[in-house]
Amino acid sequence: MLNYIWAAMIALGIIFGALNGNMKEVTEAALDSAGEAVSLCIATGGVMALWVGLMEVAESSGLILKLTNMLSPFVSFMFPGIPKKHKARDYISMNIIANVLGLGWACTPAGLKAMEELAKLEAERENPAYLPDGKKGKKERIASNEMCTFLILNISSLQLIPVNMIAYRQQYGSVNPAGIIGPAIVATAVSTGVAVVYCKVKDRKKRRV
Repeated sequence: MLNYIWAAMIALGIIFGALNGNMKEVTEAALDSAGEAVSLCIATGGVMALWVGLMEVAESSGLILKLTNMLSPFVSFMFPGIPKKHKARDYISMNIIANVLGLGWACTPAGLKAMEELAKLEAERENPAYLPDGKKGKKERIASNEMCTFLILNISSLQLIPVNMIAYRQQYGSVNPAGIIGPAIVATAVSTGVAVVYCKVKDRKKRRV
């Protein structure tokens, strides 16, 4: 769907520029934007390499394991239905740690693995799907409560170091690229708090049903 939206926006921009006799400006803007995109990718790639490397060092030194153990009570609070030694807990913890450190690139593999393990867990429970009329129907693949909770937490995650935004601000000449850290912590702390409350309220309602 997004591909169609972007294609429509590009097409409308070109048509509007042609109708107003601004095709020269449109062409120059397209070329300039392409050059900026390459420069931004290079800058972001350098920052990504630095932080992913630090994550590897932290994992090799045992720091990630310690942080994972520290997050165990929070994971148990948010995901009471996941068994204590299930693999999904480790992947969820790693995803949260990467998100908190602002490493969106590093958290993606852990997030995908967590979703795979949660899907396996839901399959093991063998919950049948029911048709709207109440009759038992063919099983459908639906997102479990844990999967929805994890997705909400992943989207609203607290970030102590917004690496992406710092890289973008530096690329575009910000005087103080790291000045975004304070507002980002406040904004993501609020979003995470709201996400936690929302997930627990919905989970409680589901249990009552």
